[in-house]
Amino acid sequence: MTYYEIFFLFIIGIIIGILGGVLGIGGGLIAIPIFNTFFHMNQHIAQGTALIIIIPNVLIGFLIYKKHHNIDIQTTCTLSIFSTISSWISATIVNNIPIQNLQKISATFLTIISIYYILQWINDNYKITKKNIISLSYKFLPFLGIISGFISGILTIGGGLIIVPTLVTLFGLKQNKAQGIALASVAPNAIISLYSYAQHGNVNWNIGLPLALGSTISITFGAELAHKLPEKWIKLTFFIILIGTSFIIL
Repeated sequence: MTYYEIFFLFIIGIIIGILGGVLGIGGGLIAIPIFNTFFHMNQHIAQGTALIIIIPNVLIGFLIYKKHHNIDIQTTCTLSIFSTISSWISATIVNNIPIQNLQKISATFLTIISIYYILQWINDNYKITKKNIISLSYKFLPFLGIISGFISGILTIGGGLIIVPTLVTLFGLKQNKAQGIALASVAPNAIISLYSYAQHGNVNWNIGLPLALGSTISITFGAELAHKLPEKWIKLTFFIILIGTSFIIL
């Protein structure tokens, strides 16, 4: 790779880091459609390469979110333990899933989550329904960890997207606090998944490392910005990126 190409990837990484910090997703959701569209990576390599960006970003993002919110460490550890176990299992089988099927699974999942966020945005703006009154006991957290970990192993970006709406809707947490917990919870999953993808040759380190460097530098700004933006606009941004990504993947 030339120095110009490395610099170009570095700049793209900065943009990914800012958006990843705002949304609390580590940047993988933004990186994968970029890999599909501009680098012509298949879904396996795109997901594997995105993990290079996700791992440092979720750790940095969590520290920023924790500075602004009293994030429950016990909740975070419970989710991490159970999700790590299930992600290890799913990460060992994902590389055997046909690319076309993996694309369909990813697109379907992102479309479903995008519907959740647009409904949340509509409700925040027009107050169609009363505030959520469901508040599950934390004893159900291991089940959430298992489900989110399994999805993380398959899709690399799915675990956090499951954790956030579930913690908000069923456990009554605030959006920003849920995003902070999700960031820390998916970090171990991402490390395990990266190892599995790399073992199968589904990681492009030449592209992933410059992007990771740029995003690592900028994610702090994005995470700080997230605490100045209204939750309803974060949800709308989530919807736009999710639905756009699902169409690109297909």
